[in-house]
Amino acid sequence: MGAPVLNGPFTMPMFRSFVPRKIQPWIYLFIAVTFQLSGGVYLGALNQMIGGKVLMREDILMCMYANLAGMAIYFPLLFRMKFRFTNKTLLTSAALGVLLCNLVAPSISFLPLLWLVCFIEGMCKIQGTFECMSNIQLWMTPTRDFTVFFPWLHIVILGSIQLSDLITTYLMYHYNWTYMHLFIVGLMLIVLFIQFTCVKHLRFMRKFPLFGIDWLGAALWAALLAEITFLFNYGDWYDWWNSPVIRQLSVAIIITLVFCIWRMMTIRHPFLEPKMWTYRFYWPLLGLITIVEAFLATEHVLEEVFYEEVMKYEEMVSVQLDWFAIIGIIGGCLFSYWWMHVKQYNYVRLIIVGFVGLIGYLIGYYLTLSTDIHISQLYLPTICRGFAYAVLSATFMVCLEEIMTFQHFFQGLSVFNMLHMVVGGVLGCAIYSQGLAYYVPDNLGRYGSAIDHVSFSSNPFHLSHYMEEFISQMMEVSIKQIYGWVAYACIFLFLLLLLYDFPIRRSLKRMPNWKNVAREVKNTFWRTSHAPSNKR
Repeated sequence: MGAPVLNGPFTMPMFRSFVPRKIQPWIYLFIAVTFQLSGGVYLGALNQMIGGKVLMREDILMCMYANLAGMAIYFPLLFRMKFRFTNKTLLTSAALGVLLCNLVAPSISFLPLLWLVCFIEGMCKIQGTFECMSNIQLWMTPTRDFTVFFPWLHIVILGSIQLSDLITTYLMYHYNWTYMHLFIVGLMLIVLFIQFTCVKHLRFMRKFPLFGIDWLGAALWAALLAEITFLFNYGDWYDWWNSPVIRQLSVAIIITLVFCIWRMMTIRHPFLEPKMWTYRFYWPLLGLITIVEAFLATEHVLEEVFYEEVMKYEEMVSVQLDWFAIIGIIGGCLFSYWWMHVKQYNYVRLIIVGFVGLIGYLIGYYLTLSTDIHISQLYLPTICRGFAYAVLSATFMVCLEEIMTFQHFFQGLSVFNMLHMVVGGVLGCAIYSQGLAYYVPDNLGRYGSAIDHVSFSSNPFHLSHYMEEFISQMMEVSIKQIYGWVAYACIFLFLLLLLYDFPIRRSLKRMPNWKNVAREVKNTFWRTSHAPSNKR
């Protein structure tokens, strides 16, 4: 399976001679984790940030989506940067970028500037992570087998998300929410120290200039992603299309999309090539990941409302569930590795297994949510959520690599992550927020009609205390109703998957080495630069 095993032991020639060979890949794995722990803002301290910076919840969430958008947009540029700069230059600049962004972010109150800082931090974050993981890929799998690489990669990525939330909450509880930014600054100083003392500049191929990159196209796609995110993130606050802001933004989205398509179809080397959209099974894969992310957005809306408004949990209580999410993530990644690499079973059936875990999470919360429960009763559904997210993320990534050539893989990965990390989540959050806005008043009206002068006079009670408890119960009922509808939708999609099978090969195609990849990029640029065409 995959490429032949390379001769000789795994080496990392960018390290200086005094660094023991056995710990070299572990150093880069540590650096990758430090980058993944970073962010422009940290949702573990969401409530404290809202009070400390005098911002709305939507403002902080927009910062998070800007950070994720920076990561998604940057994917097509990763290899071009790798072929232009040395490993030390890329990691040093990425660490400096993350460090500076975390230093200035807590003091910025002007929202567009804060969003830009978070966007840049996301670009630096993915640059550092990619540079580390691409250099230890052969250490993880000498045959470049992606059924090995992607499950282990997602342990780093998804596990770091939960660890970042845990560290943020503990630092916020004992100190202040800004200490997480200082913690990341400290980690980046360690990374810079390692780069300056243990790593040397190394170029394993001739320098390839940054010619032929469609920077304007990248800016247009980034603008489109930001506009869509703003629409769904602030839509409920602006009362959707009753507001002139949302109507004008909708027109702007259409215009930006037209410009993106026009530029993609009329220049020789667009940021996203038209052929990238034509691969078989690509559109179903994009649709699936968007729906899955919308399902999993219940974590950021329904769960948080339940913890804060119904159960009145403090952050230190609800954050305990992150440990069980980590257990589910590790279990899901290991299961994916066993299924795809050891047993070489069908990928579509693994996606179905992931949906079983997702259904278990949704039904588990639907049946469990109550003011009478202990938090330990939520452990199993949380493990199911982590398991499902890990299985589906790793499997979708392997499927994407299988259906696309290497030339278009990172472009396809960019669009995939636009939906995976940004659009799917913000769309789901908008739907659930709108659902709560409908069901809570509806339930208050239905059940509140039982409280009248006659019933109150026959059985007097403390009205203010009763109404507080009554509203909490209506919130609980509303959350359970939405969980029920999401579970129905997930089961319906699960049944469709049982009836539909897209035949992705079980054996991975061969992954070219770096020199062949660089040669292919150079030849592609040469052909597009000297093609006898009138398109410009």
